Amino acid sequence: MSVDTQALLQALQTVVDPHTGKDYVSTKAIKNLQVTGADVSFDVELGYPAKSQHPALRQALIAAAKGVPGVGNVSVQIVTNIVAHAVQRGVQLLPQVKNIVAVASGKGGVGKSTTTVNLALALAAEGARVGILDADIYGPSQPMMMGIEGRPQSVDGQTMEPLENYGLQVMSIGFLVDKHEAMIWRGPMATQALEQLLRQTNWKALDYLLVDMPPGTGDIQLTLSQRVPLTGAVIVTTPQDIALLDARKGITMFQKVGVPILGIVENMAVHVCPNCGHVEHIFGADGGKRMAAELGVAYLGALPLNRQIREQADAGQPTVVADPDGEIAALYKAVARQVAITIAGKAKDYSRKFPTITISRDT
Repeated sequence: MSVDTQALLQALQTVVDPHTGKDYVSTKAIKNLQVTGADVSFDVELGYPAKSQHPALRQALIAAAKGVPGVGNVSVQIVTNIVAHAVQRGVQLLPQVKNIVAVASGKGGVGKSTTTVNLALALAAEGARVGILDADIYGPSQPMMMGIEGRPQSVDGQTMEPLENYGLQVMSIGFLVDKHEAMIWRGPMATQALEQLLRQTNWKALDYLLVDMPPGTGDIQLTLSQRVPLTGAVIVTTPQDIALLDARKGITMFQKVGVPILGIVENMAVHVCPNCGHVEHIFGADGGKRMAAELGVAYLGALPLNRQIREQADAGQPTVVADPDGEIAALYKAVARQVAITIAGKAKDYSRKFPTITISRDT
């Protein structure tokens, strides 16, 4: 009995991506469909990293295919194809970096750096090539959080090699100066240093570069938002009104320079007493969720106020690597996955496909 290819596609179309709500047939994610007698094989191409989701997806697709009369063995290969997406008009992409994501907050002390490092580690755990640029010149924290010491090496005398740990590429001013030294620099010097860290680092084929932005919306932040090719920005806030006030300013700044807001992360949303289990909203309840709804911005999720998160980051072993199968790591991974899915749905970058036109004048 021959397998009806059309019936097979209709069966596969019943399997819906739980993250996008779309099926894999109409979105043309099904590739290389081959039917040989009763044997069926095909690839599924995802535009975002989701290694932990592959077994369940493969099982669902095999079950759907086997429901078609005549189908015997089914082979499904899931591949990830992360591409570069559009950035601000007039800003060129970095050669070895597909997507740059700013992780920002309007004010300090809301857990932006901790969120950055755990989101980066979560994306890497799902199969992406990820880097972190610590853009906080005055208070770099990524060297400590990533458990990295040492200074960058230069192979060619012009660019610096990023330092690495936990599979991430990292660059920070903290690698170049003594950790106890205060950076007494005016805005233009700090901005120039950041651009050098970004453009003179020899990033190696990154799918995502997360930029741990300095707090505030001043000259440094505005200049970075205008000059760095950003695919989008993630805003970190606590539910507290004063934090939300400044987070709103950060959103406005990005919108004015044409950087899409990928969503809001509500950090320190709830505290659960480890002794008695009492739940308390120390900084208020659902403030970030309400602001996201009011501004029409995606709400990426809430993270708890938890001593373990702080202790693990201070020890240079962030939660996603210290307790990868834990409940809090699962929250970070869910947020990271949603960020990647949102990016995958945005317009692609085609600037690299255009030929370079050189105009020469005859003499």
